[in-house]
Amino acid sequence: MDVIEGNTIARTVHKLTDVVVVGTGPAGAAAARTIAKAGLGVILVDEGPYVEPSQFPKDGFSAMAQMYRDMGASLSRGAPMMPLVQGRVVGGTSVVNGAISWRLPRDVHDEWVQADPALADALPWETLDSLFDQIETDLDIRPTEADIAGANNLLLKKGADALGIENRPISRNVRGCRGLGRCLQGCPEGRKNSMDRTYLPDACRDGAELYSEVRIDRVVVENGRAIGVCGRAAGGGKVNIAAGKAVVLAASAIQTPALLQRSRIRGGPVGEGFQCHPGASVSGRFADSVRLWTGATQGHEAIGLRKQGIKFEALGYDMSLVATRLKSVGSQLSRDIEDMMHHAHWGAAIRARARGRVRASRTGTSVKFSLTPEDMRLVRRGVSVLGQMLLAAGADYVEPGVHGWKARVTDRADMERFDAEGPLDPRAYMMAVTHMFGTCAMGSDPAKSVVRHDFRHQHTRNLYIADSSVFPSNTGVNPQTSIIALATMCGQRIVEAAMR
Repeated sequence: MDVIEGNTIARTVHKLTDVVVVGTGPAGAAAARTIAKAGLGVILVDEGPYVEPSQFPKDGFSAMAQMYRDMGASLSRGAPMMPLVQGRVVGGTSVVNGAISWRLPRDVHDEWVQADPALADALPWETLDSLFDQIETDLDIRPTEADIAGANNLLLKKGADALGIENRPISRNVRGCRGLGRCLQGCPEGRKNSMDRTYLPDACRDGAELYSEVRIDRVVVENGRAIGVCGRAAGGGKVNIAAGKAVVLAASAIQTPALLQRSRIRGGPVGEGFQCHPGASVSGRFADSVRLWTGATQGHEAIGLRKQGIKFEALGYDMSLVATRLKSVGSQLSRDIEDMMHHAHWGAAIRARARGRVRASRTGTSVKFSLTPEDMRLVRRGVSVLGQMLLAAGADYVEPGVHGWKARVTDRADMERFDAEGPLDPRAYMMAVTHMFGTCAMGSDPAKSVVRHDFRHQHTRNLYIADSSVFPSNTGVNPQTSIIALATMCGQRIVEAAMR
């Protein structure tokens, strides 16, 4: 795949194409692939670098510095303050996620249709279901095999079985995975079917051009019509791309509304309605070695409480990131580092009902988001069940990581009691956000939505949005497959409009 690297662009570049796509993650890649296959000219632009698998850093901190936005340290401001984890690399977050692949649950789709009945025709379930089938074939999505799962994942199965919670191996978009445990740093062998290995090369084979390390600052609008984008390359040169048919924004539920705001395109509640899946985690110490940095990074999940708003996953991390949880110093720190191989680490992803907002300013982009009391009860229950599962799986003790509660718990009854007595103050918990939605929502009412049912902006012609910012709500599950499906539909709508 040929990539025009922005660090080589020192002078102004002017380009003309049919469609320009901002963002190369699952949304941008899927939309571009669909449009290029139809024979239209496509240029893709990404702020991040293109990195070959052989160049992916081995340690987590180096990977975060090179391929994550703000080194994974962007923060939502509210109660609690939480890191917002996003990839900043060609291929987007698909390069550095755990490869978890979920179809949009039918019950979530039903919720969307109930709230806006026109979505039944705009996003028909039968069409989505067919797209999911095709995506699973394209990306070789299948359950994690036991022989590469690793102890961290297999112990989660043991704990969930003991508590009678429905669980299963996670379906992942990988081919020939060898369980190296390096998904979050990028698979060094290219065995993850991320967008840089699949849909982007497909689009380029059909004629698409791809620019890396180019930050788009503004969508250009004339007479109510989007006609292109302009930005600056890492090498210092300006990049101006004129698009005769469509401008497609696929930069994420944070960066897309920020770009609209910087461009002074404010029709509808741009940046409002931010939703996400906050995640809390618990560690457990086992007598036998776990080595959670080996095996499938995220290979098993417990889904029995999903409809209540909680989904449990095994979490695999690079050793350097695991060590950040240690509080000791000196010789005790050395002993604790040696003991890390005995710890399992599992998380609870929460389908939070809270809604926040995204704002762009001269100093950057900010996210304001605070969990509701109802959300915090789910967080508390999630931590309670995680601790119970770890102890049921045979952990010597668990570390809930919650201020105001026991640092180490050995009795399952204490973790059961936590569900009713644990703190509800969000500041007592350490949480992070990995999935974001809703800041340019699709809908029937122009006053309450940003895009129409065909992904077109409500007020600006030829402007489309393809990423999870158009989702009416969060989904309670990992959204990558759903994003690809909806972005493919967006691409199809653009082709249909262009051919008329």
